[in-house]
Amino acid sequence: MAEQGSILPPSPPSTQDRGRQILSGIYATLRALRFYPLDNEVVQNAIVQLDRTLAPLLETDGLLELQLVGDFFFLNEERLRLDLRNYSTFGSMAASLRGHGIGEVRVERGVGPREWPTFLSLLLRPPAEHDPLEAFVSALDGTPVRHIRVGAPQDELDFDPDDDVVEGARQTYSRSVQTARDIMTDIRLGRAANVRRVKRAVQGIVDQVLSDEPSILAMTHLREFDEYTFTHSVNVCILSVVIGQRIGLGRAELYDLGLGALMHDVGKMRIPLSTLNNPGKLSDEDWKLLREHPTDGLLMLFQVHGLTDLPYSQMLIAYEHHMKTDLTGYPQNRRQRRLALYSRIVAVADAFDAATSVRSYQYRPAPPDEVLKGMLDDPRRGFDPIVVKALITATGVYPVGTLVILDTFELAIVTRANPDPARLHQPQVKILADSMGTPLVTPEVTTLDRIDPRTGSPIRSIIKTADPNRYGVRVADYVI
Repeated sequence: MAEQGSILPPSPPSTQDRGRQILSGIYATLRALRFYPLDNEVVQNAIVQLDRTLAPLLETDGLLELQLVGDFFFLNEERLRLDLRNYSTFGSMAASLRGHGIGEVRVERGVGPREWPTFLSLLLRPPAEHDPLEAFVSALDGTPVRHIRVGAPQDELDFDPDDDVVEGARQTYSRSVQTARDIMTDIRLGRAANVRRVKRAVQGIVDQVLSDEPSILAMTHLREFDEYTFTHSVNVCILSVVIGQRIGLGRAELYDLGLGALMHDVGKMRIPLSTLNNPGKLSDEDWKLLREHPTDGLLMLFQVHGLTDLPYSQMLIAYEHHMKTDLTGYPQNRRQRRLALYSRIVAVADAFDAATSVRSYQYRPAPPDEVLKGMLDDPRRGFDPIVVKALITATGVYPVGTLVILDTFELAIVTRANPDPARLHQPQVKILADSMGTPLVTPEVTTLDRIDPRTGSPIRSIIKTADPNRYGVRVADYVI
């Protein structure tokens, strides 16, 4: 394969990209109108940008139909995907439309920048108590708006059942990150924590793992650099519950484990952000402060209002997850002890996610297969080998999201582990580029345990892993 900086050339925006841009543009204009007068520069810039975003789609299709069905948005009958970057936008837009009884917005070619402020200003008004949709339509008819129409919600649109499963996992993940962000912020500011929300988030993760483990496991690739603290907590929760299921824990035990895993880094809320996000080498003082976060976490879980009913086993997770099995980690112990099972599980989940994530001081994370190999083979790392093996049975030798080069010299990305324990080295992959490095218009999905009947050998095998950044591959685009 020819060496090159990126295999993927620039391509026109997909319906997904355009849909997210349009929703974000409408939301930004709506938000600007809420806080500023119409002639304000912020409002005017938002309107101009929205008009530019809409223009290409209206030029080609002549009509934009934005539909709200349940919790999902559709653009011209294609469901828009949810991720962390647009979760709040989708939710706010849905609430605004639903309040007025609106389930459909139709925008026709010819709409101008003068029509949007009028339409959106009506959305900002409090909904009518009786027949809010009828009241909205009546108000809209009395304005100069002629190219924007609204309609009632539709009962249903066609869904792909597999799509529903993935969408459910995506929503569970995004809501959990929002919950982690909120509770960590509350703790940092000394406010009472909303424990009920945290418990619901963990219950949702446990339910997803038990019903469709591969889909929720794939969501751990929805990482955002600026959200690392919160996505890491949720990822550790997911990975811990997955490991717990693999070693035979019941639902109640998985819930207890997940709750402790989600809160395992709560002690970092006492560390200044300048230290946590320091891209360089930490000073001795900063490193000392960082090593105190397990002890701080234990004390905070005792003290935070609303968290005092946590079982001690969950508090031990915060205290023990950096100790290592031989107790050479931190905090240091004066007496001999054996780490609790939950702590050993969270230690593995925490280390795996941290080593494979982009952070302020780690722009090129290690390949997941190398991370797992090091955790299993090097006893100095201090991980329980049985727990690491349990993680490998879930992720495979090549975890989901690993970019690989095949013996055919095709470039592929791992999308699902092989469920056969004897074939963990032969996962399902999505082929992105052919042997000459030419991107495929439609990536090809295949499993690497397929046998060539002429030779009796696998049709394709992995020869090495590769860095997604080097090839311009955004992992989440292919595994979620």
